[in-house]
Amino acid sequence: MGVPAFFRWLSRKYPSIIVNCVEEKPKECNGVKIPVDASKPNPNDVEFDNLYLDMNGIIHPCTHPEDKPAPKNEDEMMVAIFEYIDRLFSIVRPRRLLYMAIDGVAPRAKMNQQRSRRFRASKEGMEAAVEKQRVREEILAKGGFLPPEEIKERFDSNCITPGTEFMDNLAKCLRYYIADRLNNDPGWKNLTVILSDASAPGEGEHKIMDYIRRQRAQPNHDPNTHHCLCGADADLIMLGLATHEPNFTIIREEFKPNKPKPCGLCNQFGHEVKDCEGLPREKKGKHDELADSLPCAEGEFIFLRLNVLREYLERELTMASLPFTFDVERSIDDWVFMCFFVGNDFLPHLPSLEIREGAIDRLVNIYKNVVHKTGGYLTESGYVNLQRVQMIMLAVGEVEDSIFKKRKDDEDSFRRRQKEKRKRMKRDQPAFTPTGILTPHALGSRNSPSSQVASNPRQAAYEMRMQNNSSPSVSPNTSFTSDGSPSPIGGIKRKAEDSDSEPEPEDNVRLWEAGWKQRYYKNKFDVDAADEKFRRKVVQSYVEGLCWVLRYYYQGCASWKWYYPFHYAPFASDFEGIADMPSDFEKGTKPFKPLEQLMGVFPAASGNFLPPSWRKLMSDPDSSIIDFYPEDFAIDLNGKKYAWQGVALLPFVDERRLRAALEEVYPDLTPEETRRNSLGGDVLFVGKHHPLHDFILELYQTGSTEPVDVPPELCHGIQGKFSLDEEAILPDRIVCSPVPMLRDLTQNTVVSINFKDPQFAEDYIFKAVMLPGARKPAAVLKPHDWEKSSNGRQWKPQLGFNRDRRPVHLDQAAFRTLGHVMPRGSGTGIYSNAAPPPGTYQGNLYRPLLRGQAQIPKLMSNMRPQDSWRGPPPLFQQQRFDRGVGAEPLLPWNRMLQTQNAGFQPNQYQMLAGPGGYPPRRDDRGGRQGYPREGRKYPLPPPSGRYNWN
Repeated sequence: MGVPAFFRWLSRKYPSIIVNCVEEKPKECNGVKIPVDASKPNPNDVEFDNLYLDMNGIIHPCTHPEDKPAPKNEDEMMVAIFEYIDRLFSIVRPRRLLYMAIDGVAPRAKMNQQRSRRFRASKEGMEAAVEKQRVREEILAKGGFLPPEEIKERFDSNCITPGTEFMDNLAKCLRYYIADRLNNDPGWKNLTVILSDASAPGEGEHKIMDYIRRQRAQPNHDPNTHHCLCGADADLIMLGLATHEPNFTIIREEFKPNKPKPCGLCNQFGHEVKDCEGLPREKKGKHDELADSLPCAEGEFIFLRLNVLREYLERELTMASLPFTFDVERSIDDWVFMCFFVGNDFLPHLPSLEIREGAIDRLVNIYKNVVHKTGGYLTESGYVNLQRVQMIMLAVGEVEDSIFKKRKDDEDSFRRRQKEKRKRMKRDQPAFTPTGILTPHALGSRNSPSSQVASNPRQAAYEMRMQNNSSPSVSPNTSFTSDGSPSPIGGIKRKAEDSDSEPEPEDNVRLWEAGWKQRYYKNKFDVDAADEKFRRKVVQSYVEGLCWVLRYYYQGCASWKWYYPFHYAPFASDFEGIADMPSDFEKGTKPFKPLEQLMGVFPAASGNFLPPSWRKLMSDPDSSIIDFYPEDFAIDLNGKKYAWQGVALLPFVDERRLRAALEEVYPDLTPEETRRNSLGGDVLFVGKHHPLHDFILELYQTGSTEPVDVPPELCHGIQGKFSLDEEAILPDRIVCSPVPMLRDLTQNTVVSINFKDPQFAEDYIFKAVMLPGARKPAAVLKPHDWEKSSNGRQWKPQLGFNRDRRPVHLDQAAFRTLGHVMPRGSGTGIYSNAAPPPGTYQGNLYRPLLRGQAQIPKLMSNMRPQDSWRGPPPLFQQQRFDRGVGAEPLLPWNRMLQTQNAGFQPNQYQMLAGPGGYPPRRDDRGGRQGYPREGRKYPLPPPSGRYNWN
């Protein structure tokens, strides 16, 4: 499932699920960065219990970012990962558990997609390097200017795969990071931390789901636990719904398409490598001090509230006059199942179903029309009723032909509009654009450093006149070439790239024309459509895939060996007679080992991450598996426009042949490589303040060799088994830093131990229901939230979880006061050297004033001086006070009088808002405003309910 396409559709159809994060930024004092105190109440007006990190969504943007300079070495990558986790932690502030899961060895069904991605990345990287070198040579031959080519080793992102040295080092660094934070960060004080690194098999998000499923099945589990999962994959939304937990939230970076990227040759923005002209870089800043800065801001985070999505789905899926009892939980499971038809990581999407064409809405409408005939729901706890699914699919098959024709009409209409737009832009383009000092500038940009100013305008005008007179006279009818020079008599032949129409990829299937099914099977599968036996085989494999995927989401991996053995999907109209198809899977299958998976997903170009003798199998012409590693392969656009949307036609790996070839090279492994090739498990960490700390220490002192049950009363109901860790972190032992730029932990009090989830029989079924005792959050959606139109206004997500958040406000008198005491028309003022916010100094809280500087209170610590007289601040920076509630706030001039007789006192000038520049929440119990400075000791739920979702 395409992440951007699905998320775009979801956020437009159900906009209220999105909440903008309120984020407190670290302060800086005298060049020292003061981190956020995560032990204080969450400024988002919600308290989370557990935070789960799908680490691969953090590792990739930190190691090879697209919108900022890449880290120079592996050490900087690790520090970037630490900082990213710190930022997430300060936003979410979990009170019970932090679970960090890195992708381990994946099921075979996922390995096919991983193989395609890695082969593509390797091929595109080599092609980009060749193209870059070609363009560089052309530009230099024409006398263009390019910065000297940096000689550095290209970071191969394929190393972010289980079994590599990079992932092994990452696990060591994360162990150090966890120990450091548990020792020194007050927000981590009573936290349980579980690390599932790349040695533990399974995808990161599915290891998290497996943990939640197994804990939900325990009698000590709290059914009202508030979960928060971090990750950008679209399937996290499905996985969160599949848990049936009432309080489940996803945090992710806000998706912003078309982020600016610098050119790979000249490092300038606004063009790609293929369009680079080698022009000198414009000066940025008065002294070019902004040369290395990128024109982008730090990515912002958003929350996706799955409880609100459940409200939307409950209203949308509710059906009257059903022949059976309506169950919203079962209907949500059916909705999750239907989303699999538009694509997922394990199966190609059906040709007639595209998200951007409203495929999910079409499936839901068909589902609601047909469910009266089915007599029940499509799924139950991860198991599929194929007879009912067949009715839905055949209903889709009846409209397949009209879907293909409408798709063609829409594409033709879009091309026609684009062609007219290009013609209109050419027609409206001015015939002559002045350059040099006469270049048009936007209003207010004349004084910018990049604008040219003539020191002698008269001389400049004379030179321009002379230049025009010296140019050869040209007939009005003369045509010109693209570089402005007159073309030969009779004109020149128009180039293909100058045409109004863009070349379209050839489509031999032509789904909009009669005979589309025959052409599809002939072109994609190289079989005749009349071959009913083969079509039946494709449909059966796809049906098995649907059953496997749903079981994977609700029960865990049904088979580590199963995979879909074709590159393309069948048609919905082919799903006839599927009710009798078997959907059982081989039991007792085991995952690949890490190095075996590397051999299954890596191209030969990434063989340097493998042992030498293993690497030889990928490149030696005499290798028995050389056909698994083609140097080049075809990409079928399959009706799409860009190569990245196409299908990589790679050969599927034969597991038996691969294992037979590896048996000969297994003896060549070193002890270190053998260790990296073994499967591991999870590790649990606690600090000295945690109730489990002493219990775990006793296990190490007694030297227990048998697994021991985790006492749930000491760990918020968590259950499982403890076993001693040979590489444990123990109190009073130095924890050496694997990153040279970070210090060793010489006074460690943290302890770690191996942890294993509760085990169940292989045929055990985890019930997909809401647990007894679970309280549904208060309804969030209001009547106007159901309206699809917004009266022409752009919908904006709310800030934080409290719908009634009170914005910061200064009245007009305060602004007049600021206007009198602050200099106008200057970018710097008295606040540029004002004392830092209180609480940033541990010792003396008073900072002497500079000479000639008036002593003015810091009314708004997050307000720039140049903005103070520009009228009222935006709503999210305003605050109103109710005179009948709490203490009357001091007026600005009364604050000034007080400050003349007193220095800075702790919290005296804490801004009128709460932490992070946002207003404190009024306490309903005591009538006071804000929270105690030290923060409440968790847990302390309010009597009116655990969470405030209004």
